[in-house]
Amino acid sequence: MPKNATVSVRYGPYESCGLVAYRTFRLEGLESSLLARGHRCVLEESRDWNTVEIVVHGECVFTCGVKDLQFGGDGRLDPVCQKAVIAVENAY
Repeated sequence: MPKNATVSVRYGPYESCGLVAYRTFRLEGLESSLLARGHRCVLEESRDWNTVEIVVHGECVFTCGVKDLQFGGDGRLDPVCQKAVIAVENAY
């Protein structure tokens, strides 16, 4: 995958502290890791609960649960985040 690709990160609402809402705190590490590799991230809200989909050139290359990602941080120590970045790098 060439650098400077546009990566769409579709995320759904999830429950935290008894409230269901769209939150981006768990996406910060993923976004940071993709930006460090030279990609551009576009965050898009989705209706699917507790779901993250990474779309490159219209193709979904990685999915996981929102709660599978670590809260905050830069994504360097998050194994799910590392798998997502590898999936983006291997996309065509």
